[in-house]
Amino acid sequence: MKWSEGMMGDQSGKVAIVTGSNTGIGFHMVRALASKGAMVIMACRDQEKAGVAMRRILEEFPGSEVSTSVLDLADLSSVRSFSEGFSSWADRLDILINNAGVMIPPKSFTKDGFELQFGTNHLGHFALTGHLLPVLETTDGSRVVTVSSIAHNPGVIDFDDLNGERKRYNKWGFYSQSKIANLTFSLELARRLERSGSGVSAIASHPGYSATDLQRYSLFWRFLNLIVAIPAKKGAEATLYAATEKGALEYPYWGPTGVIEMRGRTGRAKINRKASDEAVAKRLWEVSEDLTGVSFLSEG
Repeated sequence: MKWSEGMMGDQSGKVAIVTGSNTGIGFHMVRALASKGAMVIMACRDQEKAGVAMRRILEEFPGSEVSTSVLDLADLSSVRSFSEGFSSWADRLDILINNAGVMIPPKSFTKDGFELQFGTNHLGHFALTGHLLPVLETTDGSRVVTVSSIAHNPGVIDFDDLNGERKRYNKWGFYSQSKIANLTFSLELARRLERSGSGVSAIASHPGYSATDLQRYSLFWRFLNLIVAIPAKKGAEATLYAATEKGALEYPYWGPTGVIEMRGRTGRAKINRKASDEAVAKRLWEVSEDLTGVSFLSEG
């Protein structure tokens, strides 16, 4: 499929939230949406960096509507505060892009005691989606786009050791666990929204192998960024397609479709069968509700 950012339609009147958008693919998502007229909130932990990024966009597109707001996905109280603040003034939310993430950091934990990658990449976004669902429900044609990764393929959700406390910590294993959790969550969210009769759509995406700050913890991967990776702007395209195009509603997962989906044209990405396991998805949902204290679209 020949689709690029420049083909995106007018987004005037829409309100969008992009998490982790001060750099990398998230920055280019905000830039593209703002350039097409959307009001975009950059939901970021580091407000200094977010402010610099916002000013870059405003200088390039004077008159565009971009703002920043504090959101630390590794702190459930911050997720709640951000959501309450947004919901206090917003009467619509057309696009929620669950983009922020951490990748292969040294073993560490969120403020609430969860393994950092699972806690940030999945649980933080699970809670955020739940808190913002009432505003999404008021908006015709709204979408939740959750960014996964080709790294979801080797991922396994170890419900007996979600925090890596019972076995030797494998940072790549926990990254893959968080990414298959992202995709599993998105697929289950879509099923529950459909069953509830909601007009909200849930779609997942991945950026292929994009050169971003996500690889900052690995010297080897930073080197590969220079010779293998696609630019972050290109890596943002599949998510932008999922967030804005009518055709994206026909399939649940979009990404580059070249060799092992590292690069190439945007198209229908491959879903590992493990991510489609509905029993695992149901258990993940219930565990996520229990761990975050955020319940929504629950089944009797």
